[in-house]
Amino acid sequence: MDKTYQPSSIEQKWYQTWENSGYFAPSGEGDPYCIMIPPPNVTGSLHMGHGFQESIMDALVRYHRMKGNNTLWQVGTDHAGIATQMVVERLLDAEGKSRHDLGREKFIERVWEWKEESGGNITRQLRRLGASPDWSRERFTMDDGFYKAVQEVFIRLHEDGLIYRGKRLVNWDPKLHTAVSDLEVISEEENGHLWHFRYPLTDGSGHLVVATTRPETMLGDTAVAVHPEDERYKDLIGKTITLPLVGREIPIIADDYVDKEFGTGCVKITPAHDFNDYDMGKRHNLDVINILTDDAKLNNTVPEKYRGMDRFDARKQVVEDLEALGLLEKIQDHKLKVPRGDRTGVVIEPYLTNQWYVKTQSLADEAIKNVEDGSIQFVPKQYENMYFSWMRDIQDWCISRQLWWGHRIPAWYDNDGNVYVARNEEEIRQKNNIAADVELRQDEDVLDTWFSSGLWTFGTLGWPEDTDFLKTFHPSSVLVTGFDIIFFWVARMIMLTLYFKKEVPFHTVYVHGLVRDSHGQKMSKSKGNVLDPIDLIDGIDLESLVQKRTAGMMLPHLKEKIEKMTRKDFPEGIASYGTDALRYTYYSLASTGRDINFDVGRIEGFRNFCNKLWNASNYVFMNTEGEDCGQDGSDDYQLSLADRWIIARLQQAEKAVIEGVNTYRLDLASQALYDFVWKDYCDWYLELTKPVLWDENASAAIKKGTRRTLVRVLETTLRLAHPLIPFITEEIWQRVKPLTGAEGDTIMLARYPEPDESKVDQQALADIEWVKNVVVGIRNIRGEMNIAPSKQLPVYFQNGSVNDKRCMEENLQFLKKLASLEQLEWLDAGQEAPLSATAIVGEMEVLVPMAGLIDKDAELARLNKELEKTQKEVKRLEGKLNNPKFVDKAPADVVQKEKDKLTEYQSSAQKLEEQKKKIKTL
Repeated sequence: MDKTYQPSSIEQKWYQTWENSGYFAPSGEGDPYCIMIPPPNVTGSLHMGHGFQESIMDALVRYHRMKGNNTLWQVGTDHAGIATQMVVERLLDAEGKSRHDLGREKFIERVWEWKEESGGNITRQLRRLGASPDWSRERFTMDDGFYKAVQEVFIRLHEDGLIYRGKRLVNWDPKLHTAVSDLEVISEEENGHLWHFRYPLTDGSGHLVVATTRPETMLGDTAVAVHPEDERYKDLIGKTITLPLVGREIPIIADDYVDKEFGTGCVKITPAHDFNDYDMGKRHNLDVINILTDDAKLNNTVPEKYRGMDRFDARKQVVEDLEALGLLEKIQDHKLKVPRGDRTGVVIEPYLTNQWYVKTQSLADEAIKNVEDGSIQFVPKQYENMYFSWMRDIQDWCISRQLWWGHRIPAWYDNDGNVYVARNEEEIRQKNNIAADVELRQDEDVLDTWFSSGLWTFGTLGWPEDTDFLKTFHPSSVLVTGFDIIFFWVARMIMLTLYFKKEVPFHTVYVHGLVRDSHGQKMSKSKGNVLDPIDLIDGIDLESLVQKRTAGMMLPHLKEKIEKMTRKDFPEGIASYGTDALRYTYYSLASTGRDINFDVGRIEGFRNFCNKLWNASNYVFMNTEGEDCGQDGSDDYQLSLADRWIIARLQQAEKAVIEGVNTYRLDLASQALYDFVWKDYCDWYLELTKPVLWDENASAAIKKGTRRTLVRVLETTLRLAHPLIPFITEEIWQRVKPLTGAEGDTIMLARYPEPDESKVDQQALADIEWVKNVVVGIRNIRGEMNIAPSKQLPVYFQNGSVNDKRCMEENLQFLKKLASLEQLEWLDAGQEAPLSATAIVGEMEVLVPMAGLIDKDAELARLNKELEKTQKEVKRLEGKLNNPKFVDKAPADVVQKEKDKLTEYQSSAQKLEEQKKKIKTL
């Protein structure tokens, strides 16, 4: 191995070896374990959330693969209807063309061409992250096999009466000309206005004042609503107003939905352009008047003056016209949530269109039951509540999209408006005896991508065919996902899988948090705080980082702000940390909280951790290669106390890591591993081996025992760590393997460690803990008194127990080496000790004589400073306890705690005074 750890020299080499060797495929042996990757968009690139999620899944998969499970990590990508169509349309736009110039068939061909050339970016990045799915089974939500599954599900649901076509309100993107899901709508607070208009009563007796943030929609009003118990308007319920600018008489209705305390207590009702108004319109059988076209211009249902106007131009005109009529009461500044399309940035409109829907209530009831009875468990359990709240208030699901790229809806229409659903036109004609000369037109719409991805757990395994993979790996074991798509994806998978497979799609839903920046802010390009996982792995210079973060920004002030922030946060760019360090950082943050604040400083710490493991391994090889390490299985060795201790600690570490992984607490697993590697193995055990290996008088058996333990504990630790840090562990394992007699071509397929309670030597644990406490106590004295680590010291032990004396006598070699001591002496009762600095280990005092070791004046200054602090605290506590208001009113236990504190500080002050007197005599 190289002397220095260079992740770039090992990572891609090993990944290529693993993939080419077919190690990621199921073994065909053992109990099945299956994870389905949440399919990333084919247009996507790896972001921090992906990196976090994929690292978690890879750790689980590698762990179970090593445990002997027949493991499948099913990989694939989503065709991402809107995102992909936009990418290709932009490419066409650069050529001066539109999709309509090509026509549907040629446009789809162009999309497939783009997918083949550029659509694999994210899967290449997943490989850089060390992800180990079975790439030979990679699926795409538009591949032929998956298309059959999607088509089959649509047809069966339609035959069963669970899919229908209807005219309802949807989120409409006027730029894309399609319905979009709630997840594709970003609502953020913006500055706007609240316009108050007077609506005259038809009988001329007065007017009502209504308020709106969208004045243009008043042209589609079909009622004004008040609360039924609002005394101000009780007498007006049932009367009508004459809608200004339009002249239409509309009723005044009463509905509990109205908040009589908000504004004037009167609400204009526009059922075709507001979701709440739509529901109210259904309750009161109101007219539903759509005033917009597909591109959000005003249509022919409005007065001629406004026809063809853009919605925002119409807004200004309506306000001007109402003001001219004296019907504008007032305008208020108002902050409001504005819904915008996440792809286009345009304001989304509630819009009345014909769409295809899935009836969800019966599907949801079954899906709820399977979580309630524990067939599916959420981790953390709190997310069940989020799931239940959505599912118990579920609405029918709009599954159609007005796009060309996607699964085209298998429905055809004749000229009489009849609808036929089947696999193809030929099947429709045969089933319905439709002559060849009768024209049939296929529906232009495609299915929502959430509909196809809802079949992911069984569609990827070959359904509707009853394949061997489907029999073996379904239901899958665990779904790893973010809380933001529990309804959009998780719930829909549960509903569709239960309906078609009559079994759950997975047994566990592990919900991880969302990755934010170090300040808890959401990562976004507009904020300039986005981190690219690949940049953290490979590094990036400052100028390239600035260019990357500001690319495509049109607003100069925003570009300047982000550039300035980037130069401040990363004055030297981002260093190369390697994949293992990034992955370990993710695991350290994988607690059960919702949000994860990612600080680049943490990854540097875990780069140091990898470096520590690398350097420790080099020490092991330096002391074991070419030597007898017991790889032949012979038992002519003897274990030292340190050997027995590290073996015991290894069992405890294995238990903690396994428990962490099994309970999806990768933060606890990674911390347990970190503590063992850094603190136990590197900081203590390697040091404890030196007195043995470097002792010319040590027996061959004890040296062999230590060498054997060095390599075997290292080899086991590498297997324990492999699921978290796969690259460095494979590189080191290949070299340590022959020293232990281990077999196999790769650590990936080596057996995962299992703790053995019989190897937990409690006496060794206790004795080494005693040694550590003594050494730390002496090291602390050195630090406080500025004594060089290399200076050999005499040390006395006083007031110790029989066990303390035994530990001292049995561990002289360790103590002298680790604490750099020239002599140790046990003081029996009555023996006078020289003036010393003291460390306490249990009841025993560890004494370091101070004569000739310290600067007398400096030590007196230190003691005076410490005494001053202690006396100040004594004074504060005495004042508090002499205050009747505190003593009489505070709980008795609180008062007693303060008294105990005072006693401690008084005792400390007394000892410091005694120490000062002793120092003065030096």
